[in-house]
Amino acid sequence: MNYTIDSKSQDPAYIQLYRQLVRDIAAGIYPTGSKLPSKRTITAEVGVSVITVEHALSLLCEEGYVESRERSGYFVIFREDDFATGAKTVETLPSVARESHRIGEFPYTVLAKTMRRVLLDYGDRILVKSPNRGCPELRNEICRYLARSRGIVVKPEQVIIGSGAEYLYGLIAQLIGRERIFAVEKPCYDKIVKVYETMGITCDPLTLASEGISSSELLRTEATVLHVTPFNSFPSGISVGITKKNEYLQWAAKRDAILIEDNYDSEMTVLRKAEDTLFSMAKSVCVLYLNTFSKTIAPSMRIGYLILPEKMMESFEERLGFYSCTVPLFEQFVLAQLLKTGDFERHINRVRRKKRKAISGLSGVS
Repeated sequence: MNYTIDSKSQDPAYIQLYRQLVRDIAAGIYPTGSKLPSKRTITAEVGVSVITVEHALSLLCEEGYVESRERSGYFVIFREDDFATGAKTVETLPSVARESHRIGEFPYTVLAKTMRRVLLDYGDRILVKSPNRGCPELRNEICRYLARSRGIVVKPEQVIIGSGAEYLYGLIAQLIGRERIFAVEKPCYDKIVKVYETMGITCDPLTLASEGISSSELLRTEATVLHVTPFNSFPSGISVGITKKNEYLQWAAKRDAILIEDNYDSEMTVLRKAEDTLFSMAKSVCVLYLNTFSKTIAPSMRIGYLILPEKMMESFEERLGFYSCTVPLFEQFVLAQLLKTGDFERHINRVRRKKRKAISGLSGVS
């Protein structure tokens, strides 16, 4: 194994090892169904501890690259081309209640302190009209946050600030146009379809299977736009693995289609490493990425953001650049400060630890 660990890197050893294993799995060096070297072999050849290797393998399992088989080791389940039309669909998917954010989950004292700081630092600047795409302070901090937490590297000019997901759905509909058929998950968050149909767009619901949208449904549809929620899709609660994400990207590449990645709940994953996004995985495929802070901070925090691919920036400016930003500057400054100081990420990490502890407690109950 020609793997090396850079002791000077800011990334932990297990992340470096994980990335090198992913590279070789994706390249076919470890094809589907093959067995990875044992933990002891990797430990000896790479020169790291068994714990480091276990952490890296756990990430591979969590993201759907490999699976652990008792007393047998780790086997690759990642598939580059996964268009099996015979994939079994699930007639009745579980229904997950949409969590209402508990008021007070985000520390009120932190929020109040940040608001006071913004009032002192910005003064009457909070009364000024926001730039159409959102204030530079917030767009810059969102770019930095996405780069360090999601591996999404974008320019501030690609970030559009808006008041929640529904508003952003409307912008997307106007940007892409009603000439295209939009495929959506079945079932999905009902407001997605309502907004698109209100804009005069035809929606084609594609049945979800346990691993994501059924392959046969992807082949059936004539849609050239696909709106997906890869993590914890509502109301089914389904999250898709790396193989299905690659299938979505290949589907889009073959049709010159557009993917809309709705990642509303992704911060609440219990994984130690955030899952790869379609946006960060895309090479030639056009992916629009959107997320909001309504769930992570408070339902009253009606702030969302849309990330445009560079090839769509000029079209957005021509068609929709005249729209005024719908989020007051004060709220944008507050959110920018929460991101800049790390208060937002500290809160997210607390919630994740709490969820992991709860899951661990449940798994320990006989």
